[in-house]
Amino acid sequence: MSFGELLGNANSNDLSWPAPAKLNLCLHIVGRRADGYHLLQTAFQFIDLHDELRFYRRPDGVIERLAGPDAVPAGSDLVVRAARLLAAVSGAAHGVGIELVKRIPMQAGLGGGSSDAATVLVALNHLWGIGLGVDQLATLGLQLGADVPVFVRGRAAWAEGVGEMLTPVDFPEGYYLVIDPGVSVSTAEIFQASELTRDTPLTTIRAFLAEGGRNDCTPTVRSRYPAVAQVIDWLDQYAEARLTGTGACVFAALPDRQAALRVCAVLPPQWRGFVVQGCNESPLMRRLQLA
Repeated sequence: MSFGELLGNANSNDLSWPAPAKLNLCLHIVGRRADGYHLLQTAFQFIDLHDELRFYRRPDGVIERLAGPDAVPAGSDLVVRAARLLAAVSGAAHGVGIELVKRIPMQAGLGGGSSDAATVLVALNHLWGIGLGVDQLATLGLQLGADVPVFVRGRAAWAEGVGEMLTPVDFPEGYYLVIDPGVSVSTAEIFQASELTRDTPLTTIRAFLAEGGRNDCTPTVRSRYPAVAQVIDWLDQYAEARLTGTGACVFAALPDRQAALRVCAVLPPQWRGFVVQGCNESPLMRRLQLA
């Protein structure tokens, strides 16, 4: 399918832009603000599973999604909202058609929607020649979602506040098996749950690296989503199973790629498995350097 002329350097071998998934290596809920937002401590690391976006020329002022997930109306998709926000703030009159190829499971705790929005901000800032700095783009991204800034900045990080206070950290870039149980978990439902723990004591990056952490959402998700509980119990046979974000995806660190592939090979057929490697630098940053 052709959508017209691509935006970008015609001499480039790849005119697509990656939007990587992430894992929450821990997710501690340390409080709640008066406005209802939760205060967090979490560790973000990218993985080499990503969506792809391509950008096509359109008449000035025309911003549209040309392809994307059927479950998300095109007009309300974060990729469209991100492009419109960037155009409005910068005063750019450019148009764009956005093709989104989804590979990251949706409502799975992998940050796919936030990552897609961040890639739109970073890519169109370059392709439209707007020239906003990374801090400005991250601030814009926060209007679209708490996880967007970490994808804009493109570095694995320790996050605090509502997720916007980021300290870059180099975590071990090991191999993980990520399992999608095939259900969607509502982030709003989990964060509004009365039984959710919201008073985990503050920790430090050094303590997390030495002692590890947990995901405070796990007990609530387990009790409300039996399919997720089944995945956790199954994966725990092979390695420590952890929830990413509010789920539904569950992951475990394995010693190497072959070990992860061996566990994936015996995965029950009703679930999808992804063998991935952790990345401390987002592939989006590498793509931007080639642009």
